[in-house]
Amino acid sequence: MLPFKAVEAIWIQQFLRKKLLMTLEYTQYIEDDHRKSFGQFFTHPNVAEFMTSWVLASGQSSLFDPAFGLGAFYEAIPKDSNIVFSACEIDTKIIEFWEQKTNANSKFIVIEDYLHSWGQSHPNIVCNPPYMRFQKFLNRSLVFQEFRQHLGIRLSGYTNTASAFLLKSLSELGSSGRMAYIMPLEFLNAGYGSLVKERLIESGHLFAIISFDCERDVFPDVITSAGIILYDKGVCHSSVKFYSVKSIIELKRLKEVKPVSNIFLKDLVPNSKWLPLFRRRKFKVDKARTTTLDFYGRFSRGIATGVNEFFVIRPSTVKEKGIIESECVPCITKSSQIRKPMFNDADYDTLFVSDKPVLLFSPGGVHSEEAEEYIQLGEKAGFNKRFLTKNRRPWYKIERRLSSPLWLGVFSRRGYKVILNKSNALNLTCFHGFRPNLLGRDYMEHLFLYLFSQTGREILSLSMRRYGDFLYKFEPNDLNSALVPSIDFLDSMPSEKVSEAIQFIEMTNQMPPWCEDLFLKIKSVAVR
Repeated sequence: MLPFKAVEAIWIQQFLRKKLLMTLEYTQYIEDDHRKSFGQFFTHPNVAEFMTSWVLASGQSSLFDPAFGLGAFYEAIPKDSNIVFSACEIDTKIIEFWEQKTNANSKFIVIEDYLHSWGQSHPNIVCNPPYMRFQKFLNRSLVFQEFRQHLGIRLSGYTNTASAFLLKSLSELGSSGRMAYIMPLEFLNAGYGSLVKERLIESGHLFAIISFDCERDVFPDVITSAGIILYDKGVCHSSVKFYSVKSIIELKRLKEVKPVSNIFLKDLVPNSKWLPLFRRRKFKVDKARTTTLDFYGRFSRGIATGVNEFFVIRPSTVKEKGIIESECVPCITKSSQIRKPMFNDADYDTLFVSDKPVLLFSPGGVHSEEAEEYIQLGEKAGFNKRFLTKNRRPWYKIERRLSSPLWLGVFSRRGYKVILNKSNALNLTCFHGFRPNLLGRDYMEHLFLYLFSQTGREILSLSMRRYGDFLYKFEPNDLNSALVPSIDFLDSMPSEKVSEAIQFIEMTNQMPPWCEDLFLKIKSVAVR
């Protein structure tokens, strides 16, 4: 006969398998488009158990879930408890599926859109809100109008559904209740997130934020960072704990885990980026030796065509269609087209001769008959009715840009790609392009060396937005506010040494050691 602990472990495994199986069946039974239209991503049973038990420790005898889904939090309530559970759900299809699989009655679930239901209060709240980016946010203008009316809040146009759910729940939580939300943490570094962070800390009730290093275990189908927000309305906290857990199992012993950071409330600034607070290794930047990047110029996103398959052309296609050379411009269209940290006209010519897609169709107001025929082909294919093109006049007129001397990769997993561009080529959205101001023109090589250095990479990483599966992304505004060497620091670098470093990188693709040592002066010794 098996000992009790072994029997219990088997029962837990069977319970988890049953719950995970229902999620798997639903994702196979319901088409992707339906799930995406409702922003459905499901809570792991272990995560639901942790969140539910933490919230119920408030002592309140009821629990509300604004986005019921497949009932992960409902199932996590101990069966012998007297907890009154209520919920809200907008998708009738998922409720029907849940009833069929569990033989349960859904009378405690109100079928409505939580974002349009106002005037309620809840002792405890637990939620995995629907996640849709602002572009897919259903009835966004109406929701924003209601937030202004009921809460006096003006939401940013970039606010996603999860952040809107969180703000609304904050306003509805009872005076002694607790709230736990599992959601994407991108708002901690985003501009639109300043309002959310302000509301979280304004009364001192934010207890902790937990970041998962194991996003794929939490939300397998999502490429955005995930975490849990723990909010306790019954207690005023003087500081906020920032945890980084390596596995879902680690949640069970969170009390034994030391937070990565424990930041006093007075030191938490809503307009600053909070994701770096989850990093275990920290360093201090010498503010006297730095300034923000926008002192020298600004990064902006690359050209967005709206239909790359039409606008991005190979040289052979240009020749085949008879399009004249002046109706196309040189353009880097994929990050993979550049393998080295420096790029010049000879490198572009190599791509051109190899018939890579490095031309951008850019006809003028008066164009050739061949260009007109190509435009008509695009219209027959419906390219003029795409999201971006349908709002252009004419639809085939793309943005006018100048070549940028610095390019920086938008996405990265193993460290960002920075390019010193000495060609006349433009760039699509795979890179952000830097346009120097009058002052910055003389410091492009200096800034490139800094961005290429290990010190520069560590400091710029503070401005990255982290997504799931260790994917990182830069936004232009985040880059422009990043710290770089001051003009006095750059002026201390002899011009001949800068040229020497550029030549060294050109030959070896490596940073000269003396240059790495120089930029180390910007930061102090790393601390834990």
